[in-house]
Amino acid sequence: MDISYQEGGGKFNYRVCAVMVHEGKLLAMRDERSPYYYLPGGRVKLGETAENAVLRELREELGISRVELAGRLGISRSAVGNYETGVSAPKEEVLLRLFDALGVDPNYLYRDAYRAHGGIRSDEEQALLEGYRRLSLAGRQTVHTMVRALEDLQQESERLQPRQDSRTIPLYASPAAAGYAAPVFNEDYETIPVTGQVPRGAELAVRIQGDSMEPYIHDGGVVYVNHDPLHNGDVGIFCVDGDMVCKQYYRDPLGMVYLFSLNRRRSDADVLLPPSSGRSLTCFGRVMLHGLPLPQ
Repeated sequence: MDISYQEGGGKFNYRVCAVMVHEGKLLAMRDERSPYYYLPGGRVKLGETAENAVLRELREELGISRVELAGRLGISRSAVGNYETGVSAPKEEVLLRLFDALGVDPNYLYRDAYRAHGGIRSDEEQALLEGYRRLSLAGRQTVHTMVRALEDLQQESERLQPRQDSRTIPLYASPAAAGYAAPVFNEDYETIPVTGQVPRGAELAVRIQGDSMEPYIHDGGVVYVNHDPLHNGDVGIFCVDGDMVCKQYYRDPLGMVYLFSLNRRRSDADVLLPPSSGRSLTCFGRVMLHGLPLPQ
């Protein structure tokens, strides 16, 4: 589904294009129906990032099918579809082959535009990134291998360290529902010990009521919540005009906020908040679930 909606007397379509410069020449296109040139690109679909949309549009403009691109990359057709819809992201080595297949320079595409976790790079990080960009393809793949090995070593070291966590966190009995509920968030709770079943970093727990977040969150199930920054695709605990809900969050580039039910049979419980609606929205925390797909 394209990001498109009526606004006033007109219609807004969110589009992206690729600015591709090679040897001082700008790539532009023209078809038989148009008397003018334009940049390759097209509409952004719901759940896509601008980068994913550009890659999909380039594939379509080049006349490369998903099956053909999957063959060039050595992956499945469904994996290509997941990359283009934002369900998953390619590993570094696949991403490099993807750039080669589409004729895109990764250094040009990402130069000075990437922000890790919404933050700004330090001078040291910028220097490392610039050094990485000067490497050959083989050099970059070597860096990827070394980074993964260091990450594995760190994770193994953390796993072998004994956990000494005697904290307790509040378990709220009814502050959020997978459908709708309206209790007060700071009452009706008990404290529970932080054991091995509680994810590291959890700051509170919530017992969910309703079925609109199934099969990921069941009626009566407990979810763990922290106060990490909320990103598109995350599940959160929200207060919308005084009503408490547990929903999947998505905000488009124009500020339109979508709160989705994971159970699409309960799409009637979705919440749509245009930027000029005047409705109140407060996030009480991020539910510690990862990698959930956005509705198509």
